[in-house]
Amino acid sequence: MRIAVIGAGALGLYYGAMLQRAGNEVRFLLRRDHEAITTRGLTVTSPSGDFHLDSVAGYREPAAMGEVDLVLVGLKTFANARLVELVRPLMRGDTAVLTLQNGLGNEEHLAEAFGAGRVLGGVAFLCSNRGEPGTVHHLGQGPIRLGEFAGGLSERALAIAEMFNAAGVRCEAVADLAKARWEKLAWNIPFNGLTALTALPTDRLLAHASTRREIVSLMAEVIGAANAQGLSAPIDADSFIARMLELTEPMGDYHPSMMLDRLEGRPLELEAIYGIPLRMAAEKGVEMVRVRMLRALLEAGEKR
Repeated sequence: MRIAVIGAGALGLYYGAMLQRAGNEVRFLLRRDHEAITTRGLTVTSPSGDFHLDSVAGYREPAAMGEVDLVLVGLKTFANARLVELVRPLMRGDTAVLTLQNGLGNEEHLAEAFGAGRVLGGVAFLCSNRGEPGTVHHLGQGPIRLGEFAGGLSERALAIAEMFNAAGVRCEAVADLAKARWEKLAWNIPFNGLTALTALPTDRLLAHASTRREIVSLMAEVIGAANAQGLSAPIDADSFIARMLELTEPMGDYHPSMMLDRLEGRPLELEAIYGIPLRMAAEKGVEMVRVRMLRALLEAGEKR
């Protein structure tokens, strides 16, 4: 399959590298790593085994990449104002777009430009970060859950999931993408926000009894809002929260993406991860008081 990766940060580089290693033709839109990757290749370090791709197709502009079968979007959501113009040169009649971006509203943005039938969304539970130019560190996890924006379990979604599985990335196609998105938010909202606010990694927050309680309360608020959205089945708060904590504790000294963005002076993905969910909850008569406070504190720390 011919695949274009738009947003070649840690997520895009890792999944793109895995797909290329499995035999797919992958083209990367690159910025700061362009020279390093196009001259020396791409290195992935991973608990599952390190590997190096000697030859990588890297481009500075999407117009030079050509049409593809699948566009994989890993762009940070604060750059979504440019998303459509980056994707448009890659599209042909049957090209699909899969966004693995955080939060809500990303599929709607793409569907408005290209039609709902072209758009899939997915959530990635991936621990990774970038090293020196041309290197991405996979620290753990990595499963993807993806589905059609229009809903239902399609043959296309199943085929894309199988492509990821064949590449060594555990992937599941789901019929209810909205539920998968809200489940990821139940992790993203507390852990991304609190680590960015405190500069403490996930293990420090979980080890301290009072911050652990706040994490659980934030997750419960998000799940309450999710269950008001008319999902195919409600999320069981107690079991889901227990599973999220169980998955997070082995990550150790993990720095989520929003924490790294704050430490490195980049904008935070506040609208997709906090703003839109808060509005959707309020429209259903659900107030997320803790989430609103967390969003306000994060917003106060943004550079104007």
